[in-house]
Order: sequence, then structure tokens, then C-alpha cells
Amino acid sequence: MFSTLKNIFKVSDLRRRVLFTLAMLAVFRIGSYIPVPNVNAKLFDPSQNAFLGILNTFSGGALQNFSIFAMSITPYITASIIVQLLTMDVIPKFAEWAKEGEHGRKKLAQITRYLTVVLGLIQAVGFSLSFDRMVPGLIIDKGFATFALIAITLTAGTAFLMWLGEQITEKGIGNGISLIIFAGIIAQVPRGINTIYTTWFYTNPDRLFLNLVYVALLLIAIVLVIVGVIYVQQGVRRIPVQYAKRMVGRNLYGGQTTHIPLKVNAAGVIPVIFATSLLIFPSTVASWFQPNAVANWIVAHFSPGPTAWLYITLEVLLIIGFTYFYTAIQINPEQLADQMRKNAGYIPGVRPGKPTEMFIVRVMNRITLAGALFLAAVSVLPILFMNVAALNMYFGGTSLLIIVSVALETMKQLESQLLQRHYKGFIR
Repeated sequence: MFSTLKNIFKVSDLRRRVLFTLAMLAVFRIGSYIPVPNVNAKLFDPSQNAFLGILNTFSGGALQNFSIFAMSITPYITASIIVQLLTMDVIPKFAEWAKEGEHGRKKLAQITRYLTVVLGLIQAVGFSLSFDRMVPGLIIDKGFATFALIAITLTAGTAFLMWLGEQITEKGIGNGISLIIFAGIIAQVPRGINTIYTTWFYTNPDRLFLNLVYVALLLIAIVLVIVGVIYVQQGVRRIPVQYAKRMVGRNLYGGQTTHIPLKVNAAGVIPVIFATSLLIFPSTVASWFQPNAVANWIVAHFSPGPTAWLYITLEVLLIIGFTYFYTAIQINPEQLADQMRKNAGYIPGVRPGKPTEMFIVRVMNRITLAGALFLAAVSVLPILFMNVAALNMYFGGTSLLIIVSVALETMKQLESQLLQRHYKGFIR
């Protein structure tokens, strides 16, 4: 491993990309401590509210500091969900752009940016008004100009993070948006360790044996999740494809056997991020109207807590749905079957054309269900464990899943860059 890390810094282009990525993540962490004007952040504690605790984890503590990055990248994720849903023949123009390749993707990316700013501004206004009611004295010198300044600052912070993520994707290593979420979650690890110590050992020293059992179970669960995520992310179903021999002019082509690699989890960690972001939205809106009976019920039941059965059920359903949805975007069975037919390829025992397409769809549905159920289990089981252990912490299975998945994907990109330059990579 150390030899591989040394090889990374031997290549000037790769070294520049890695250093650029680290520099941009450092900017993100510095910005997480720059407070919004006219706010007394010392009075604000998001850990008292479940959905604010999740937001604080994803923002790397920026929400607790009420910094310029307090909203993190969640408006961008929500905007991405909306735009991708609209490309599924809801808006014909969007569906047309989605099929135009790089040119169409640039147009959709521009629409996503505009929508991010709009959603960010709405969320920023809601945050400033609701937090002012929730925490007396939080906002100093109340007035229209103050609330407008806070909303514009928070929106500008989200827009800057969106730009930062795009710069990392273009000039650095890995997916910029995922790495920003990754860095935020990693920054919360020390806080999570402190929460475990305070809850299990400092507050309840008389339950030492039971607390040690909880710690042992937690460590075992973490190791199992890491192993499971790597196993599922690397899992591939290979569909054999045989190409018939054919003459093109005087040359003989085909005759070889290859395969179509279908990943068990082609969607990666995106469904978990989408589902969590979508579930946060009702609680965010409801918090603007607290105290109110309906708003209190929504916040209580759409947040991971002791009465979290509705939240857990919805999260499982959304993760499964988004896994199938994103897999359908990534893999087009009709296009695969058509390409094989044009190149005289066929799956042994399956007729070319429509039967081939249906066979690929059937295999995709089966393996995608396994991947979706695994993602749902990893996201939900830690919530149940924390409720049983009375642990008020929002660094759970979703966070660990994101960390492992993003780290694995980034390592793969480094691996491919090293192999292009004839170096051995991380993965054996």
C-alpha cells in the first residue's frame, strides 16, 4: 500500500489531481467554521433534533456552527433527484436532452444548478425563520435585512459547495459531491466517539459490562458493514455472449466469447443519499411551522428516533425504488440487445432481439433486488441498534455506507490512473 501511495506522487498529473482534491476539501472544512452574520451560533444545538442531527452529520458540523456551509450540498441533491425524475418522459425536452450524450448532459447540469439556487434560497429562508422560533436569541438584530442577509449567505454557501464539487470532479480525483459528503461525515467521527464515551461510560459507569458488550457489538457491526459493502460493490453477474464468425470484405471477424458485467449494485451509494435527502425534506418544512400539532407529528415520525417506524419503512421503500430507478438510468437492456444483434452476438440459449432484452431485464431485476435490500439493511439496522442502546448519535449505517462506497470508488479511479502508467494499484 505504501509503495502504491509513493507511486501516486511520482506521476505529476496524478499528484496534481490528488493535491487539488485535498486543497478543495480543506477549503470546505475551513468554510464549515466561518459563521453566518448576525447569528449567535453558541446557542444552537442540532443534536436535540433527529433530522437536524442528520443534516449536521452530512455538513461536517457546519450546521452546528451555523456556518456559511450550514445547508451543505442537500439542495443540490434534491435538485438532481427532481431533474432526473423529469427526464423519465415527464418533460419531453428533458428526456430528449438525456439522450443527446454530453451536450444534453451539460444542459441538464445547467438546469440542476439553477434549481439548486432556487431550492437553496427557499430552504435558507425556512431555516432562518424556523431556527429563530426554535432558539430564542439565535439571530441578532432581527429585521428583514438581517433575515435576507442570512438567507443569501446560506444560499451562496451551497452554490459555492456545488461549484467546489464540480471542480473536484473535473480537475481532481473522484466524484466531487460525494467526496464533500464523505469529508463532512469523516469530520464527525471524533464527535461520534465522544458521544459513545459520554453516553455509555461517563453517564452510566455502573453499566460497564453492558456498555463493553455494546462497544464489541458496534465494532463487529462496523467490520461486517465494511466487508459487506466491499463484497456487494465488487459483486458482478457475468452474462456470457458469443459472437458468430462473419466476413467483412476479405477479413474474418467474430468467433470470440465475452461477457456483459452486470453489477449487483450498479447504483452505488446514490439511492441512500437520495432517500435520506428526500426524507429530510418533510421534517425541514414542518419545522418551519412548529409549535403546531401536525408539524410536531411530522418532525417526530419523519426522523430516525424511538418512534421511527414510519421513517424506517419509507427509507426502505425509497432506497429500493431509487436503486431500481438509478440502475435503469445506468444500464439500458434494449440498447445492449440491439448492439449485440447488430454485431452478430447472442447469449447462449437465448434468441437475439426482444428475448435477449427480456433476459437481461430479468437478471437485472434479480441482482438489483439483492443490492437494494443490502443497502436498506445497512441503513436501517444501525437506527434500531441505537434506539435499543439509547445512543443519541447520527453517525450510523448510512454514514458508514457512504464512507466505504466513496472511498472504494475513489480508489478505483486511482487504480485506473496508475494502471495507465504501468504501476501496480491498490486492488489485487
